[in-house]
Amino acid sequence: MRLSLAFLLALNLPALGAELPVRAITLSSAGVVQVERAGEVAAGEAARFRLPLGDVDDLLRSLTVADPAGAVIGLRLPAQDLAAEAFRGLPLRAEDFDTRASLLNALRGQNVTAGGTEGRITEAAETEASGLRLSLLTAEGFRSIILREGDAVRFADPTLGPRIARAAEAVAAARAADEREVTVDLAGQAMREVSLSYVAGAPVWKPSYRLFVPPTGPAAEARLQAWAVVENATGSDWSEVALTLVSGEAAAYRQTLYTPIRPARPEMPVRVAEAVSVQADTGPRPAPPPPPAPAAMAMFRSAPGAAAPARAAEIAAPAAPAIAEASAGRVAFRLPQPVTLRGGQTANLPFLDLTLPAQRVWWIQDLAARHPLSAVRVTNAGDSTLPDALASVFAAGEGGYLGDAELRALAPGEQRLLAFGRDRDVLVTAGGGQVERPLRAERRRGAFLITLLRREEVSLALDPKGATGTLLIDVPRRPGMTPRFPVLAEGDFGLRHEVALDGEPSGVTLAFEREATTEIALWDAGLGDPRLIPWRGLNVEQNLRRLPGGPGTLEALRDIAARMPADAPGRAEITAAVAGLGEARALLDVVRGALKELATAEAALARARQAAEDRSGPEREAARRRLNEASLAVERAGAAADAAWNAWAGKAQALTGG
Repeated sequence: MRLSLAFLLALNLPALGAELPVRAITLSSAGVVQVERAGEVAAGEAARFRLPLGDVDDLLRSLTVADPAGAVIGLRLPAQDLAAEAFRGLPLRAEDFDTRASLLNALRGQNVTAGGTEGRITEAAETEASGLRLSLLTAEGFRSIILREGDAVRFADPTLGPRIARAAEAVAAARAADEREVTVDLAGQAMREVSLSYVAGAPVWKPSYRLFVPPTGPAAEARLQAWAVVENATGSDWSEVALTLVSGEAAAYRQTLYTPIRPARPEMPVRVAEAVSVQADTGPRPAPPPPPAPAAMAMFRSAPGAAAPARAAEIAAPAAPAIAEASAGRVAFRLPQPVTLRGGQTANLPFLDLTLPAQRVWWIQDLAARHPLSAVRVTNAGDSTLPDALASVFAAGEGGYLGDAELRALAPGEQRLLAFGRDRDVLVTAGGGQVERPLRAERRRGAFLITLLRREEVSLALDPKGATGTLLIDVPRRPGMTPRFPVLAEGDFGLRHEVALDGEPSGVTLAFEREATTEIALWDAGLGDPRLIPWRGLNVEQNLRRLPGGPGTLEALRDIAARMPADAPGRAEITAAVAGLGEARALLDVVRGALKELATAEAALARARQAAEDRSGPEREAARRRLNEASLAVERAGAAADAAWNAWAGKAQALTGG
């Protein structure tokens, strides 16, 4: 747009303040950046800078200003919707600023003074030879004025010029709609150094490690280099800035402060008289036909739808290691060298170079795995916590790549295992099982309470095929069980055990133990007192396992007595109970035999009775004699059953403590 200098001055454009460049950057692993800007500001001058639109909310909630010889008045920035606010109430649109003719044509009817003539704008047009021709409606009539470079157009309305200036500023800002210029108004009386800082969202800085491990064998040293991937997303170039990398778990939030928030309000309608609606009469119509019968409806039903390595050179160290500063909950690595990075660029910067105590080991995490993991055990001998990162592992002195390992945050003095591969030269076979051994027994009325020692074992057969070194085994915890092997460490991994391999095949057993109790009843108390149980009406065969001396209890106690140590508490009582149950078993067998004989006698009696009823004459007399004999046999069998049952009941009474 070609506007003359005089025309611009007539719009009363605001004066610019001092631009504050970026001096220091602090990147956090929480996804925020602290930006520090500083520069000289003269008396009465404001400080200004530009930042991405998405950072304005964070700026408004976190800006701090340090002015040693002044005070902060406040902060100003354009409206979020620049065009809507700047053009509100103006007869202009953004495209009207394309040329000065289109701008003046959009202002038709405004009272101006140009070339010494006052009037209202009617038309403006560019001429090829003479310049801008402006047509004005004056008190005497129409006049055409040729405006050349340097001629001014002044508005009679003193508020119109600043408003058009703001609209022009909005047009310029709209060409970079993703940025905003921030002005910090200051009250100061002299030239001085002013600094400010604010926090904004940023890509997290990403650490990565290069770990050079010693060969398999005794404890040695490993070299750890830490690099940081840094992105400049602040919207400003960094020139010789002080860069600090912070690792921690800070709480970071966003809050909408820049966007105008207008709460919704209910609308109360204006009450007016209700409208009267009348439907015109269209006259009568014929009655509708009756609905079709169900059979006829069938033909209108819709059809169903269709169903779709060479040796490496010596690794270079960073120009200078970062200075680590630890505080509560975080570690800050301050790079000693200034950093220059243009906006939008990415850098990978080394910030640590450490020597750590280390040892190559084998590591079993999965007990079912056929081969152990290749790993290195490292200890943080530094003064600061190493942040979470992925490490590329190399063989020290050779530079051969071995694999990748995940390093979780490592505090000073702590130790970590880093696995980077699997050693298929070492074979592992896992087995195991569970055994129970009775420890003691306690006699209670009608039962024994048995205390058992349960032992669960994991057995590993190891064949290192001539290799020597240290093997670490992680075993899951067994709730309620006590490990019976040396535990090197405990953690989220469970229990860790260490084994030294001498090159020969060997084995290791990892056992857990706990005590448990079980109760063995001598009889089923649900039947009642054995002395009072009548055998008549009781199906002895169906309830055999519930009776003292029945199958199950005798065998269980006999097995426990056989597995219990000879001097174990309660073993004598169990042995006596086994003997008593054996006697009860024999008496119960007698009862069962007597009951079978009784059943046979009763069946014979029934047949004899039926025969006596069916016979007549001499045969009837013989049948009655056989009936009397069968009746006497039933009485003898019943008496034998009673005697056998009473004998068994007496033994049952002695067994149950009655």
